[in-house]
Amino acid sequence: MKENEEGISKKLLASILAIGIMSFCGVVVETAMNITFPTLIKEFNVSTATVQWMTTIYLLVVAIIMPLSAFFKKRFKVRSLFVMANLLFIFGVFLDAIAPNFLFLLLGRFIQGIGTGIALPLMFNIILEQVPSNKIGMMIGIGTLITAIAPAIGPTFGGIVVATIGWRFIFIFLLPILFVSLILGLITIRQVSSIERDSFDFLSFFGIVLLFGGFIIGFSNVGTSKLFGLAVLGAWLVGFLGFGLLFWRSKNISQPLINFDVFRNLNFTGHAISLFLLQLISLGLALILPNYIQVVNGKSAFISGLILFPAAALGAVLAPLGGKILDNFGAKKPLMFGAFLTFVSSLLFLIFSLHLTDNLILFIYIFYMASVGLTLGNLISNGLKQLPNKLNADGNAILNTLQQFAGAVGTSIVAAIITFSQDKVDSSKKISTALGSKNALLFLLILAFIEFAIITKVVCFNKKQYKSLGN
Repeated sequence: MKENEEGISKKLLASILAIGIMSFCGVVVETAMNITFPTLIKEFNVSTATVQWMTTIYLLVVAIIMPLSAFFKKRFKVRSLFVMANLLFIFGVFLDAIAPNFLFLLLGRFIQGIGTGIALPLMFNIILEQVPSNKIGMMIGIGTLITAIAPAIGPTFGGIVVATIGWRFIFIFLLPILFVSLILGLITIRQVSSIERDSFDFLSFFGIVLLFGGFIIGFSNVGTSKLFGLAVLGAWLVGFLGFGLLFWRSKNISQPLINFDVFRNLNFTGHAISLFLLQLISLGLALILPNYIQVVNGKSAFISGLILFPAAALGAVLAPLGGKILDNFGAKKPLMFGAFLTFVSSLLFLIFSLHLTDNLILFIYIFYMASVGLTLGNLISNGLKQLPNKLNADGNAILNTLQQFAGAVGTSIVAAIITFSQDKVDSSKKISTALGSKNALLFLLILAFIEFAIITKVVCFNKKQYKSLGN
C-alpha cells in the first residue's frame, strides 16, 4: 500500500535512506579502491592485470545477483533481504580491512558484491511500491543522488586515506556507517506486499552466470589479450551461450528469473537502451578524464579528484530536481534537455580533446554531469512507468543490471581504445594518451548521438504509447 498522495512519511524516507547508505558505501569502495591499485600491487606483489580483479569480481557478482531481485522481492520479506544484504556487506568489508593476502581481499569484494546486488534494486522497489505516484520521480532522483554522489567522493576519499593512514582504513571507516544503516533499516523498513512461494530455477541462474561471467570477463580482457583469443572471443561465446539458455528457459517456465516480456514494450526498451548508453558514457569519461589530467596535464591523482568533484556533486544534487520536474511537467523536458546536454558536452570534449586544460575539463564536465542529473533517474522512473505494475519489479531488475553491465563494458572498451592508440603511436606517453583519449571521446560522442536519437524517438514520436500504464 502506498502513502497518501499528499506526502511521504518520515519512516518511509528513513527506510529509503537506510538502503541508500549501504548502496552509497558500495560505490564509494568501488571508486576509492581504484586509487589504491599501485599500493596493492606493491604490498601483495601482484600484477596490474591481477589487481584489476578487485573491480572485475565485484562487478561480476553484482551483475549476477541483480537480475534475481524480482524473484527475491516476491519470495522474501523486504526487511529480511535488507538485513542479509547489510550483514554480508559488513562481513565483506571486515574481511578486506584485515586481509593478510590478495586472495582474502578478493573474497571480501566477492561478498560485498552479493550485498550490493541485493540492496540496490531493493531501494527502487520500495520507492515504486510505497511512494505516491506523483512523487516517484523526485524520490528516484533522491535514490539516484545517494549513489551518484559516491563516485564524486570515492577517488578523493581514497586518495586522502591512502596518502595518510593506509588503504585498510577505506574499509574501517565504512563499518560504523554500515551499522547505522543496519539499525535504521531494522527500525523503519516495512512489508506492504504479500509473499509468494515461487520455486528457484537453477537452470536460469546458470544461464545468468554464463551470460554475465562470459561478457564481463571478455570485456575486462579486451585491453590485455588478443581479440580473437580464448580470453576475449571465447568468453563472449560463453556469454552468448548463457543468453541463449536464459532466453529459452524464460519462454518455457511460468515464473522466469528474468522476464523478457518487458522488452515487448518498445518505450521501455528505448528507456533501457538510453540508460545503458548514458551509463556507458559516464563510466567511460570517469576513466578518460582522471587519466588525462594525470598523464597529459601532469597533475596528481588527488588533484584530479578535486577537479572532477564539483561537477560530479552538481550532477548528484540535480537528480532530485530532475525527478521533481518530471513529476510536475512530464518527462519530455528533462529527458530531451538532458540528452541534448549530453551530446553537446561530449562534442566539446572531442573538439578540445588534444588541448583539454584542467579548467576546460572542469567547465565541460559540469555541463555533462548536469545532463546526467536531469536524465539518469528519470530514465529509470519514466521507463518503469511504461510497464504495468505487475512487471515493475522485473523492469527494475533489468534496468539496475544494465547499469552495472554498462560500467564493466564502458570502462573496458575505453581502456582498450586508449591502450591500442598508445601502442600505435610512436611518441611520448603524454601525446599518445591525448590521441588515445581523442579516439575514445569520438566513440562516446557516437553513443551520445544514438542516446539523443532514441530519447527523441521515444518522447516525441510515440505519444500513443508514451504514458503510464496505471498504478
